[in-house]
Amino acid sequence: MVKTVNNSVRNSARLLAAGLRALLVLTVVCGVIYPLVVTGVAQAAFPAKANGSEVSSDGKVVGSSLIGQRYDKGTDKKGDPIPDLRYFQSRPSAGLGSNKDNGVNTRYDLQVSGASNLGASNTDLVDAVHERRKWVAETYGVPESKVPADAVTSSGSGLDPHISPEYAELQAARVAKENHLDATKVAALVKEHTDGRVLGFMGEPRVNVLELNIALKDLAQRHGGG
Repeated sequence: MVKTVNNSVRNSARLLAAGLRALLVLTVVCGVIYPLVVTGVAQAAFPAKANGSEVSSDGKVVGSSLIGQRYDKGTDKKGDPIPDLRYFQSRPSAGLGSNKDNGVNTRYDLQVSGASNLGASNTDLVDAVHERRKWVAETYGVPESKVPADAVTSSGSGLDPHISPEYAELQAARVAKENHLDATKVAALVKEHTDGRVLGFMGEPRVNVLELNIALKDLAQRHGGG
């Protein structure tokens, strides 16, 4: 009986030791060596992407080409952001918050990435889309029927950095006026920053709003507009 108990203790000890060794080896391999190798390869082969695809302007990092952001000039009495129409506006950001996130302005919050999860028949979503369409039409002087879908709806992530060429072109005249620039030059800027389909057939043409606004700012500075 004593021998059996001793053998059981020894077997348990061996199993425990083996488990601890496996834990130690896997921790070193998966928790130290693998992350270091992957990080090293990424930094060597794709340094820009590995560091967040940062975008710089005037020597300062102003954002990421992968994450959208809003362009406003403070808030109104209700605390809602006021769009800065000197810049091209991004599409709405639904996040996971209130219905206001699909309203007049965008609320890009990295802590609440996601869609609104509201169905097409949801009255809150329908009302928000109508409100947004009306604002876009009045602000940029176009019929509501000409307002593109991405101007009134958010992306699945709520952080899409791109807008459609149609939405960028719709904003161009107002942006040019706000910056005292020739409208044709701003329209040309939109064309220059329009990317085609990936590999020529995947996705849709798109415009990166941050990169376009940086180019717009440079154009305005060269022409004394701001």
